[in-house]
Amino acid sequence: MGLSGFLDSVAMWVQDVIRAMGYLGLGLVMFLENVFPPIPSEAVLPMAGWLAYDKVGGFSLLGVTLVGAIGSVAGALVFYGLGYWFGEGRVRELLRRFGKWLLLSESDFDTALAWFDRFGEAVIFFGRMVPIVRSLVSIPAGIASMNLPRFSLYTAIGTALWSFILALAGYILGQNWPLVMDVVSRYEKVVLVLAVVGVVVFVVRRLGQRRRISQES
Repeated sequence: MGLSGFLDSVAMWVQDVIRAMGYLGLGLVMFLENVFPPIPSEAVLPMAGWLAYDKVGGFSLLGVTLVGAIGSVAGALVFYGLGYWFGEGRVRELLRRFGKWLLLSESDFDTALAWFDRFGEAVIFFGRMVPIVRSLVSIPAGIASMNLPRFSLYTAIGTALWSFILALAGYILGQNWPLVMDVVSRYEKVVLVLAVVGVVVFVVRRLGQRRRISQES
């Protein structure tokens, strides 16, 4: 099975979990979406919005928004703790050894570091709407020992907004909710190009800093 087939299987599993377990399944999936980025929130939340429109399983827009945010915050706290307790060097080592199982790479981590380095704590809010970054940006926040209540607040607000936008799109589109994935996919491609540019700038700056430090020593 190729990568696309694997991701399709993941998406189908996600839909089955939400239909079978209701809000509990949605919260679980949104938690895993932060820990395992190949689970796409743009496939999860619009479908939940559609279920709210059809009044299936007791779903509502408010409920989907709140549960989506709670699950996302829980997942973000896992990566925050990873950065806080292990530090940058150890996290890089873990990604090199085990990242492939989560479809994460060291370059993805560089992207998150670049965004945090450039935008600071604001990226904790805005980064929740950016692919890959929305998961891994929690690690540099932990490495920097960002105030935990503030981190949790920014994460909750950002993920609640993202959850509401996607759920509302699915609610409006009804059975055509898969169209949301096409729109978000185009948006994510633009964001990823910008992310690559940001990483290049970040790496160049890091190398320059290390060179200056070595010359001074």
